[in-house]
Amino acid sequence: MSDIAQGQVSMADVSKAFTLRVDGKIQTVQALKSVSFDVKQAEIVTLIGPSGCGKTTALRILMGLETASRGRVSVGGKRVNGCGYDRGLVFQHAELLPWLTAAQNVMFGLEMKGVRGAELKDTAMRYLDLVGLKDAANRRPYQLSGGMKQRVGIARALAIDPEVLLMDEPFGALDAQTRETLQGELLEIQARTKKTIIFVTHDLDEAVLLADRIIVMRAGSIQESIEVPLLRPRGELGALRGTSEFAEARYTVWKALHSAEAVH
Repeated sequence: MSDIAQGQVSMADVSKAFTLRVDGKIQTVQALKSVSFDVKQAEIVTLIGPSGCGKTTALRILMGLETASRGRVSVGGKRVNGCGYDRGLVFQHAELLPWLTAAQNVMFGLEMKGVRGAELKDTAMRYLDLVGLKDAANRRPYQLSGGMKQRVGIARALAIDPEVLLMDEPFGALDAQTRETLQGELLEIQARTKKTIIFVTHDLDEAVLLADRIIVMRAGSIQESIEVPLLRPRGELGALRGTSEFAEARYTVWKALHSAEAVH
């Protein structure tokens, strides 16, 4: 039996090149260059960096939506080979099926996993309750706000009970107030479920507020890995922003980001 924790993630020497046809000519774009990092069980790690630095490509490779050109990717000691129920993905836009209710959208992934009968509905309702949407179970996506749709997306990803939750700028399209509310709710959910989370963001404050560790990327490579010295639970995020600890952590990441942007 493996002594590797189920939620542990490893990317080892991962590179990814895309071949494109531009003006009739074949060009190779190097999206990732020898990227290596580990994520411990129940850790929240954020990936941040300039646009085009490879954050989303790394996440898609972890999910199994893209295949690395070189290197090894594993979750819980098992090599990633395509998508699997050990990983759940939350997109920037919830991507809900518009003809299904909130509950049915959560059930969709469960049905694909083979869950049937009373367990199907019970599980969907339990995770809608976890994200505060039990009373909206029968609403269709057009009847939900942007924040509610994202909650459904999180519930759908969690319902299959993945070891790792991958999140690609899930709050990026939301207004500031809704975004801060969902950041706090995500931390509460993670505290209850102990899920390992890898979170892509462009927002510096968000990276610091959520993460145990921040990986700063540039031009397909890791620029720096920064530990966030903020204790958990983090309480009221608005109040946390006013502390010297938050300011110091933010400045450390800001310096690394500006270094990455200068090189980029």
